[in-house]
Amino acid sequence: VQLQACGGGLVQAGGSLRLSCAASGTIFSINTMGWYRQAPGKQRELVATVTSASSTNYADSVKGRFTISRDNAKNTAFLQMNMLKPEDTAVYYCKFDNTLFGNVKSYWGQGTQVTVSS
Repeated sequence: VQLQACGGGLVQAGGSLRLSCAASGTIFSINTMGWYRQAPGKQRELVATVTSASSTNYADSVKGRFTISRDNAKNTAFLQMNMLKPEDTAVYYCKFDNTLFGNVKSYWGQGTQVTVSS
């Protein structure tokens, strides 16, 4: 599976950005797409995930501000980020979990930088 992520950039606090991640290759019907982020000097952390059944999960820090969605026909996930804060500044990584017979194989996309200025 190959992942192509885009949509990062520089925005002022309170602004919005939309990230997208397109998956291609051998994609099983049961899968999860998600976004993780890593700020300088910190560990990579979960931002949000969405399953192929459209079940979503969010980090507490982004609930109410970020929305994850997906277009299954295009194998693409979107992360709409509103009310951005300087602490949202990080490299954002797309992750794809392919699931077959209970076995999960994970793939990571290249990171995209999100910078929120105060």
